[in-house]
Amino acid sequence: MTHAPVLLRLVAGLGNPGAKHAETRHNAGFWFLDRLADKHDIAFTANTRLFGQQARLQYDGEDIRLFKPQTYMNDSGRAVQAVMAYYRILPTELLVVHDEIDLAPGTVRFKQGGGHAGHNGLRDIIECIGSRDFNRLRIGVGHPGDKDQVIDAVLSRPTAMEKKLIDAAIDAALAAMPLILAGEFSKAMTQLHTSEKSESEK
Repeated sequence: MTHAPVLLRLVAGLGNPGAKHAETRHNAGFWFLDRLADKHDIAFTANTRLFGQQARLQYDGEDIRLFKPQTYMNDSGRAVQAVMAYYRILPTELLVVHDEIDLAPGTVRFKQGGGHAGHNGLRDIIECIGSRDFNRLRIGVGHPGDKDQVIDAVLSRPTAMEKKLIDAAIDAALAAMPLILAGEFSKAMTQLHTSEKSESEK
């Protein structure tokens, strides 16, 4: 059986560095990348020149870079731009994994291009790489119900039930990664939507 060619070369998960932030909602992108690395038995190493931690995932004979910026969320673009320049990666070859307050915990969505919708990490990446044409994996962490509480919410820990739902969404996203890496985006979207419906029916 032949596989479709790998179209993505960089998966960047967003978050804030340090133990203080490790369990907060804003670090959902880090949670996903840590789980992806564990699944493939690879480890992250620090790269100060690229302002982050990186790992190399070999998939279908291709090298895919996994990257966690260590510049803090609002400055994510500097690190992502450095990696893209070093490995000569195009915006269309980039997947950014991030927390999404406009999606409920347990929900994960794949999206191609678009704006930043107020997400400071995405905003900085768009400014630094000069393009919106990258792919996003949006992990729902829920909205506090008041826009004035958003910052406190994303910088705090999810409840035990919310974390269970977020972990289930990450499981679904991991299962869809072969399709995403191969550029089978429509199939990945369908699979993610189907898995979400199945989870809600349990």
